Amino acid sequence: MVAAYIVVNGEEAPISPAAPHTTALDFLRERGLTGTKEGCAEGECGACSVLVARPGVDKPTDWVAVNACLIPAAALDGQEVITSEGLARTGEAGTPATLHPVQEEMAVRGGSQCGYCTPGFVCSMAAEYYRPGRCAHPEPDSGTDADDSTGSDGSTDAEHGPNGFDLHALSGNLCRCTGYRPIRDAAYAVGEPTDEDPLAQRREQSPPTARATEYVQDDSTFLRTNTLAETVELLRERPGAVLVAGSTDWGVEVNIRSRRADCVVAIDRLPELRELRVESDHIEIGAALTLTEIERRLDGDVPLLAELIPQFASRLIRNSATLGGNLGTGSPIGDSPPVLLALDASLILAGADGEREVPLADYFTGYRQSVRRPGELIRSVRIPLPLSPVTAFHKIAKRRFDDISSVAVAFALDIEGGVVRKARIGLGGVAATPIRSLATEAALEGKAWTAENVEAAARVLRGEGTPMSDHRASSLYRSAMLGQSLLKLYAHTTEAAKS
Repeated sequence: MVAAYIVVNGEEAPISPAAPHTTALDFLRERGLTGTKEGCAEGECGACSVLVARPGVDKPTDWVAVNACLIPAAALDGQEVITSEGLARTGEAGTPATLHPVQEEMAVRGGSQCGYCTPGFVCSMAAEYYRPGRCAHPEPDSGTDADDSTGSDGSTDAEHGPNGFDLHALSGNLCRCTGYRPIRDAAYAVGEPTDEDPLAQRREQSPPTARATEYVQDDSTFLRTNTLAETVELLRERPGAVLVAGSTDWGVEVNIRSRRADCVVAIDRLPELRELRVESDHIEIGAALTLTEIERRLDGDVPLLAELIPQFASRLIRNSATLGGNLGTGSPIGDSPPVLLALDASLILAGADGEREVPLADYFTGYRQSVRRPGELIRSVRIPLPLSPVTAFHKIAKRRFDDISSVAVAFALDIEGGVVRKARIGLGGVAATPIRSLATEAALEGKAWTAENVEAAARVLRGEGTPMSDHRASSLYRSAMLGQSLLKLYAHTTEAAKS
């Protein structure tokens, strides 16, 4: 087995002697790359963000910003990483380096005070800078006022710059002293990468292939195989191994709760888990595709998912998080299960003895428990077609973005001739598991879509689940929000019908 290494700013860096649980953040800082900072160790502040070369959606390679505090260094074996130090172009002997255009704009527009968060902002901004298709308009005038920004479709949009910059690319980065206005000004001022830009040129080549990895230190092991067949056979031998894809959940356990595992198995690069297929009767989404990849590849073809994904954590997290991971943790407040329940999704579970399909409604058996057997993993999520035409996802949380749900409700309805022919409602945050709202579905199906019937069904919906009181919301509030969500959906459909 070839020694594990990461290509950092163009140079190979051996991972040894780091422990298998060592994060990419600690690995980089130990090498003197201290622009990468630790702020929260949970993937919420973005001070640790770096760029990783990943398979592209529109080009062979995308530069993707990720939280280095969550990803094990061993998971980047053979991969290419760029830190804030690596963005600047090194000058010839005796001459200073040339700032990257993103760094230059942050400097001239006052986007940094204490500077702690600045390298993370720069890396997240650079990922958006290199996003293919971003520049739908000419380079903005240097005096452009951010309040006068125009979206990439030509419409006024406070969250997109005249240069096509999507401000949500920075949604996972926090700044406590500069204020976001000059940072936004810098983001909206960057132009298009030049033909001579080496990182722009790198997008035209294939990313590094995933390497089989067997990294052992201090009686702990990090493993990655090349195929699904090898992985499930490995899991038969090591049923207690921890499975990781984006490590957005396991990384928090390692950092905050000091969890350690004898064996960690990475499945994020398995080709069989990274397929997205649209068949005549279903859509199949690989469990290891990141949420960002799903969003860009589907391009709105599943409206309910298109509504969910922008509300799921931050762009930094979505660049690593997967549906398989969100479902595999079994959290009752995960955002994807209610949506997938409303879509009547099923899971394809793979093990050494073969595969089986399980309806998501039958998957969860208790708090963070499921029907998944030891040695099994989630291969894909299957969504039946055709899709219901009336859908909505309501996430009730304390913040608009990048927050954990107090309650999550997803609706998918077939309404024909003013009558509800089919209703599917998924709920999160109101029971020990994500659940289908079966009583409310029954109260709606076969009934006219009228205010009277919807109000009656809303009363039923308020009684679904067993909501508890905690620091996020009281049980009474959660119940009230369930009924209010259905009334909100009805109001939106009737307003749309009038317009």
